[in-house]
Amino acid sequence: MPSQKLKIAIQKSGRLHDDSIKLLQECGIDLQNGLNKLKTEASNFPLEVYFLRDDDIPQYVEDEVADVGIVGENVILEKEKQVQVVEQLGFGKCRLSIAIPKDQEYQSIHDLHGKRVATSYPHIVAQYLASQQVKAEIHEISGSVEIAPSIGLADAICDLVSSGSTLFMNGLREVETILHSQAVLISHNRLHAYTSQLLEQLRFRIQAVKKARHNKYILLNAPNDKLPEIIKLLPGMKSPTILPLAESGWSSVHSVVNENDFWDIIESLKKHGAQGILVVPIEKMII
Repeated sequence: MPSQKLKIAIQKSGRLHDDSIKLLQECGIDLQNGLNKLKTEASNFPLEVYFLRDDDIPQYVEDEVADVGIVGENVILEKEKQVQVVEQLGFGKCRLSIAIPKDQEYQSIHDLHGKRVATSYPHIVAQYLASQQVKAEIHEISGSVEIAPSIGLADAICDLVSSGSTLFMNGLREVETILHSQAVLISHNRLHAYTSQLLEQLRFRIQAVKKARHNKYILLNAPNDKLPEIIKLLPGMKSPTILPLAESGWSSVHSVVNENDFWDIIESLKKHGAQGILVVPIEKMII
């Protein structure tokens, strides 16, 4: 097998850095100490990691300096590089929103006609305003976008929002959401066969980690005469595992429950006589 590594670019610092490192670790990839380094390698997987500014990651991938990268969807749309999204990662979720001073009246996006909008995403904002037939003056700034209205630089801003607390502290309120974003795994379109194989191995691990995040392993004791109803509530990955208990008339039931349905199912199980319910996190889930 050729001596080759999959080269991945992740944020050197910022909101996606820690979650990107955590994801690789959850995939069983042991990274050598990369603190204050621009590059590091995994000790147990053919992976080389580059630490870059998030805005630079799409360019490095397009230029094939890196094979793949982890970056926010908002960055891809703003930079318009020739890369493809190969996996949505489920973390770093946020929205790109327009906000105005909280005491300013607002009826629709057309209220921004002729106004000044400060943003770090001029391309996305320009496209959105054009689609709404709104002509506004876009001021491109990097960092501290939220202070632009208070210092007289702009009438509105467009910036990434997670909780909205930063907007609130700066006397702003959201009025329009342009897009929803999350971290994604991207690649260029010219991967060699071996590198493509490594990418699929990495994706397989990522998908196992993602499935585990949204499911819980559940164990409970149930009276045998209630098993048909309980089985209907617990389909599991294929069907629940049922084992007889030492106490006659009772069984132990093992299954997997989706986190979104968890509490409703627990309440129904209790109503059908389930006892001793244990819920255990799943580290990896392979279907």
